[in-house]
Parts: sequence; structure tokens; C-alpha cells
Amino acid sequence: MSVEDADPPATESGQETAGDAEPDDEQERATSAARAALQRARTAAAARGLRPGHRGRTGRAATRQEVRSGSTDDRDPQAIGTGLERLVADRGWQVDVAVGGVMGRWARVVGPEVAAHCVPVTYEDGALVVRADSTAWATQVRLLVPTLLRRLAEELGEGVVEQVQVRGPAAPSWRRGNRRVHGRGPRDTYG
Repeated sequence: MSVEDADPPATESGQETAGDAEPDDEQERATSAARAALQRARTAAAARGLRPGHRGRTGRAATRQEVRSGSTDDRDPQAIGTGLERLVADRGWQVDVAVGGVMGRWARVVGPEVAAHCVPVTYEDGALVVRADSTAWATQVRLLVPTLLRRLAEELGEGVVEQVQVRGPAAPSWRRGNRRVHGRGPRDTYG
């Protein structure tokens, strides 16, 4: 029997009471309250990733996350990022990974013009070694070291990179052949 099928209560004389004069208002309020409750339930289910009423291929209700047992351990499948974060933390590689990330984003850290002429070579014990492609750019980058240290502190944190060593291009070797004369080498090209 539905709410609509119910007969209004009557008094002993067969007349309706004064409180039942507005049965449509009560029914509308009850209907709107039920709709509001249903909407809240749907919103809560959607927030949990559920799709009420949707059935998957197996006939069970489809959910984004499977129901799991309460225990989790290292044998359960895990995302690769979680495993890598744990490995980095266990080995103490946080600083090295952060510096490697800056080396990979070198052009964004120092700017495209400077990055076109110098590249980071190594990082060890707080010292970053940068190699420039010419002696002029090596001098220019040496002048930019305070700015570069400030920018690296923003990216990595204070105290990670304590000094920047700038090296110019490698000098040419004057050694040719298997036999050499020990000494100062060819002096006539310098003076």
C-alpha cells in the first residue's frame, strides 16, 4: 500500500480533522526530503568513487577500488612511484636525486642562453662542477655564481649546493706520437 492509497483519517462522525486539511503539503515535504536524502547519498557515493546502480561484466557493483583485506604488506602490489620513493629514502639518495633532477632541468633553472654555453658535469659533497664551452663563458658564469647558488637553493633547499666550480674548455694536448721530449714544450708559439 502506498502513501497515495491511504485513506485520510476520519473522526467518529465521518468528517476529516482540521489537521488533515493540507495532505498535499505534507506529501510534497516528504517527497522533497526523500529526494534531498537520495541526492546526498549519490554525492557521497560519487566522492568515494562508486557508481551506484552500475554493474560490471561479472554482475557485481563496479567500484574504482577493490575491497581489500585490512592488512597490507610489502608483498601486495604497489605503484612504482611508492617503491622508488622507499628505495631512495632507504638508501639516503634524496639529495642526489634532487640534484639529478636539477641537472635534467638545467635549461629551466639557469635560462636557455646560459644553458646553451654551459652544462653541469658532476655533483659531489656539496660542490657542483659546471663546464663552459669557452673561456669567455666560463668567466661570465663565474660572475653569475652567487645568482646561481641562490637559484639552486630555491630549487633544492639551503645548503645542498654549497659551491659551484666553473671550468673552461679542456686545453689542447701538444703530445703527438709515441716519443716525446720532456720539458716545457713548444715555446715559440707563445712569445
